[in-house]
Amino acid sequence: MDEPSVAIVGGGLAGLTAAVELAGRGHAVTVYEAASQVGGQVRSEHHDGFTLDRGFQVLFAAYPTAGRVLDLSALRLRHFRPGAVLAREGARSVLSDPLRDPRTALASLSCPEVTLGDKLRTLLLRERLRRTPFGTIFSGADRSIDEELRRLGFSDAYIDHFARPFFGAITQDAHLGSSKQLFDYIFKALSMGPIAVPSAGMGAISEQLAARARTAGATIHTGRRVREVTPGGDHAVLTTDGEQRRVDAAIVATDPQTTASLLPSTEVPTATRSTITQHYALPADGLPETAGRIILDVTGADPAVVVPMSAVAPSYAPGDAELLVASFIDTPLETPAETLARSTSDRLARWYPERSFADLRVLATDRIADAQPVQPPGFIATRPAVTAPPPPVVLAGAVTRWGSIEGAIASGIDAATAVGDAHR
Repeated sequence: MDEPSVAIVGGGLAGLTAAVELAGRGHAVTVYEAASQVGGQVRSEHHDGFTLDRGFQVLFAAYPTAGRVLDLSALRLRHFRPGAVLAREGARSVLSDPLRDPRTALASLSCPEVTLGDKLRTLLLRERLRRTPFGTIFSGADRSIDEELRRLGFSDAYIDHFARPFFGAITQDAHLGSSKQLFDYIFKALSMGPIAVPSAGMGAISEQLAARARTAGATIHTGRRVREVTPGGDHAVLTTDGEQRRVDAAIVATDPQTTASLLPSTEVPTATRSTITQHYALPADGLPETAGRIILDVTGADPAVVVPMSAVAPSYAPGDAELLVASFIDTPLETPAETLARSTSDRLARWYPERSFADLRVLATDRIADAQPVQPPGFIATRPAVTAPPPPVVLAGAVTRWGSIEGAIASGIDAATAVGDAHR
């Protein structure tokens, strides 16, 4: 019997994971990626010695599915120091995890931006979530992150000065209206391991999966857009530019809007949140001092997060320069690059009045309209199953799970399992 043929539409993490799984089981796999490189949201570009990730992205090293699928040692991860620098005009303080970074215990205890009660509640929450299995977090009652933090007794200061900029940047939701189950999953991962970036950039994650898929026998086409997917019961027909192909199964692993257009008869969530990331060059030794931590603005202004990338991963910048990244979570996408840069320079000057940032130079501005799906309380229960489309088409990606590296990889495994089960 011939190997079952599987076409995968989309070469992001979900599609590449499905390709690795299915090619490894003997399926004849072809991946179609419309962009010129694989990775979807998780990709990097390299210019003049700088590594620029698409948006501010990090890998939570404790994510269980990602940890099983990826070869983390081969990625040569560079770790951020736990916690963050909380900054306002003329004042900076450190809030960290004293159990993972004991050297900061005294500094964290004296951090004036959150109350002593908040620090104790954080430790209690940390220990409760460490005992909660990852697999049970997306179940049970749900509410917004803001509601959950208030229910747990956290103060306005903790919510505004730490949770809003940090988790707002992760969920692209400055109002913390996203599901508290997301918060629990991320907080648990933070409690169990570092956040990190690969030495060669976040795109190295996608490239690793693509290389493994090819080694297993998969074919990956970039610059090939699929225009139509037509289910046919025992087969599916893919239409690309000037070509039609019949396959035994198809996996649609694209962004929500593309998925909805390819599968109009399948109800998929399409609402997304946007973000802006701006990348800057500074002269060598020109970064603000953070000891490898991110900086959070406690005043509610944008950029909410500023990241000394080359202090964490020196390979992100050439030897005579530094790389700084700023994440804007509540700024209109059409804001001019010059305005964004002035905002970052102004914030840095206020936080570090003893330093000059006159040499801050914009390298790139990422305006990402579909940075995260909208994920309100209870969203997991409304996500379509991977088998929601007419067979033999299945779904993968954020439309079936949640918007993260972990969710994408897990959804790719789900999709591969569904195809494998149907052709066993």
